[in-house]
Amino acid sequence: MANLKEVRNRIASVNSTQQITKAMKMVSAAKLRRATDAIVQLRPYASKLKDLLANLSASLEDGASPYLQEREPVRVLVIVVTSNRGLAGAFNTNAIKAANNLINDKYSAQMKAGNVSIVAIGKKGHDFYTRRKYNVVGNHNDLYLDLNFINASKITDEIMKGFVNGQYDRVELVYNHFKNAATQFLITEQLLPVPKPEKNEKEAFASKKEATPESQVDYILEPSKEEIVEQLIPKNIKIQLYRAVLDSNASEHGARMTAMDKATENAGDLLKALKLSYNQARQAAITTELTEIVSGAAALSGS
Repeated sequence: MANLKEVRNRIASVNSTQQITKAMKMVSAAKLRRATDAIVQLRPYASKLKDLLANLSASLEDGASPYLQEREPVRVLVIVVTSNRGLAGAFNTNAIKAANNLINDKYSAQMKAGNVSIVAIGKKGHDFYTRRKYNVVGNHNDLYLDLNFINASKITDEIMKGFVNGQYDRVELVYNHFKNAATQFLITEQLLPVPKPEKNEKEAFASKKEATPESQVDYILEPSKEEIVEQLIPKNIKIQLYRAVLDSNASEHGARMTAMDKATENAGDLLKALKLSYNQARQAAITTELTEIVSGAAALSGS
């Protein structure tokens, strides 16, 4: 009977867990829809702005904007975008692992010299690097409580100011790119200085224009290309960081929904196995009781 009671308690516990995971999956699905709408609406604008700025800044000198200045990366800042909560599978672990691989592979010398700083957006990343005594700059865990462009821009302003002042020579960004609820890709990209198109990209763009002369447009830029770029570069940097946070936010809810769905399935499989064990234990207990009754009756009749 003790065995029956133990199995019964385990069934109740697993059943309760299954109900919780189902509820968490539904909550994540609702949040995922809102997060997906936000990133899908921003992506075309962010992509077009980035391409436009790349084409304009390709012909500018490095000194045309402080955000274009290429310097020896003596001091490096790595922005790691994670979430505030767990229960999302390997979502946070993968982002932290990608950031660590970037530091170890690309900036190991700077790390040994103590010249690598971390901006962790999300409690999981902040806690990880704080416990390991990294130079963590600020605490931005509250961003997800009111995620909008203005609040994200405040973080970007601090980073841009640090780059202009020479506090950082290179700023790298690590985040999860959202594809669908089951698929997220880890992205590592340079945020500052703003990357210019590579030589082969410039040649491909030029050959494309030569191949289609009818599509060429003679733009009139006012007041000047330099002044326009000067306005666009800070805005583009803010948009790119905001896009990365929105991407990560959607990826988080997708990963959590997938993890809770898998947990619900596993709980269901465990319930089936426990119910089978319970029925077997109950049958064994009944058989034992019947055997004892028959044996007692036989003993009484024999006496």
